[in-house]
Amino acid sequence: MIVSATEMMKKALKGHYAVGQFNINNLEWTKAVLMAAQAKNSPAILGVSEGAGKYMGGFKTVVAMVRELHDFLGVTVPIATHLDHGSYQGCIDCVDAGFSSIMFDGSHFDIEENVKKTKELVKLAHDNGKSIEAEVGSIGGEEDGVVGTGEIADPEACRQIAELGVDFLAAGIGNIHGIYPDNWRGLDFGTLEKVQKATNGIPLVLHGGTGIPEEMIKTAINLGVTKINVNTECQLSFAAATRAYIEAGKDKQGKGFDPRKLLDPGFKAIIATVEEKMDLFGSTGKA
Repeated sequence: MIVSATEMMKKALKGHYAVGQFNINNLEWTKAVLMAAQAKNSPAILGVSEGAGKYMGGFKTVVAMVRELHDFLGVTVPIATHLDHGSYQGCIDCVDAGFSSIMFDGSHFDIEENVKKTKELVKLAHDNGKSIEAEVGSIGGEEDGVVGTGEIADPEACRQIAELGVDFLAAGIGNIHGIYPDNWRGLDFGTLEKVQKATNGIPLVLHGGTGIPEEMIKTAINLGVTKINVNTECQLSFAAATRAYIEAGKDKQGKGFDPRKLLDPGFKAIIATVEEKMDLFGSTGKA
């Protein structure tokens, strides 16, 4: 069932686990995440950046694809369609297109402007039965054209945003998009703990979930993280499996060049990656 992420987050916070957001890029990605979620009896969030939405033919096309695949596959676990790092206008467009959840990334604005825009979008989202995520501090690195400096979140600013009624909050704590460098200092759990206290236990979001050590993931969940975003790891899994297929010459055997065969190893690799993350995050069997 396609739902807002609000109840997912409340249930995860109470149960001390996290729901994975897995960004989708095409039909294979979408089908893989839906099948993994159903197989693991786990809720899941399908993340869509504005760039990926455009690539797939627009937000309405994404909504239609997810809905039709969801019904065709007989998915019964909770699924949310979620805008990732959305602009103000992008959030409006996704609500109009039928997304069940949105994220407004106002982290590049000063706190006053972030509060103003977030407040307006909270009303829009809730008036239309959608959940909404906001961000304070910035996530380092670059994801689909969105560049962050890696600014550590200010707990007081987090409090101001949380009080607007957002359903979950992303706070920068040293996490980054993409592959973590060898000199990465790790997550700032001191700040995460302060944010948790300042926001009275609002569900928190950890972006940049690829490559974070398991113990750090578990600590973050214990400190209130209920949503963990994974994108790069699925891309790497897909690329590695596809490369192995081509380098083995399987694309030249029979009709191995058929896209249904060519893309199948990568598709299966995404399923395996998503299932592994669901086990790690503790959401398996929690639908």
